[in-house]
Amino acid sequence: MTQAIPKLVTFEEFVDWLPEIRRVRYELHKGEIVEMAQPVGEHEEVKGFLGIKIAVEIERLGLPYFMPNQAIVRPPEKDSGYFPDVLVLNRANLENEKLWKKESTVSLGASIPLAIEVVSTNWRDDYYLKYADYEEMGIPEYWIVDYAALGGRNFIGNPKQPTITVCNLVDEEYQISKFRDNDRLISQTFPELNLTPKQIFQAAVV
Repeated sequence: MTQAIPKLVTFEEFVDWLPEIRRVRYELHKGEIVEMAQPVGEHEEVKGFLGIKIAVEIERLGLPYFMPNQAIVRPPEKDSGYFPDVLVLNRANLENEKLWKKESTVSLGASIPLAIEVVSTNWRDDYYLKYADYEEMGIPEYWIVDYAALGGRNFIGNPKQPTITVCNLVDEEYQISKFRDNDRLISQTFPELNLTPKQIFQAAVV
């Protein structure tokens, strides 16, 4: 049975509405339930590659982090809820998350060392909407992985180039660094991570 998408809803209504079996992905953007396009294969390969590399680094460093599959990131007091492509959570801070145990929802920047969005055709969500909300939440690090050069020219250059934008929180504002080709990614969360955009983007073509 197909579940009808309501009009504007609260975050609580969205969580109650979410189908238990999700053949389609949904997010909540300012009270509007948004049906997310089915990712293409290359998107999932890049996402999977990053998940493996980051999981290895978490294990190597013995950090109290893990990567959930279906956790919701909710900007506090907003009727929005996101499912980042890659989400790293700090297990030590989850006791402070009121909605974690019942709804696997996090709202505190201290719980989220790193969020990653792999850009799809709805690129404005990643570069504008989520950028602003993640910054306001105080998420220390946010990557925008634009492997197919879909974003606007002011973000990825003219002509457009596949780019990874790393946003690090400094004095409550994101400072942006852009990485392309064989640049070594600089991550404040994983400073010893040895990855280049070329390696990540090749995951979609190998």
